[in-house]
Amino acid sequence: MQTTQLGEMEQRFADLIWERAPVGSGELVRLCEERFGWKKSTTYTMLKRLCQRGLFENAGSEVRALMSREDFLGMQGEAFLQQSFGGSLPHFFAAFTRRNRLSEEEIRALRQMIDQYDDKTQG
Repeated sequence: MQTTQLGEMEQRFADLIWERAPVGSGELVRLCEERFGWKKSTTYTMLKRLCQRGLFENAGSEVRALMSREDFLGMQGEAFLQQSFGGSLPHFFAAFTRRNRLSEEEIRALRQMIDQYDDKTQG
């Protein structure tokens, strides 16, 4: 089971937990019934699955995130980059910009990220 791959409902469920974490498991059951129409058993099955993947922990009737949403999205991006472009960010960027024009704001943001990275590595 790949940690970085989530189905649509797994992603929506994970997003709900990240929005509320830490959240009581009883409250999570109520939220899932309200938002998704799930029964208690469905919520706990889905929770168990995502806990096994190392995203969340359910201890003492409290569900907490073991990984932030941002860290998870970073892992997804790294896995995609590795699978699709052999881990090469320049190859990804070249492929992306062949079909998509960057706005001035995007270019500025990218330059700022590169400059910040440069500052960290040099100082």
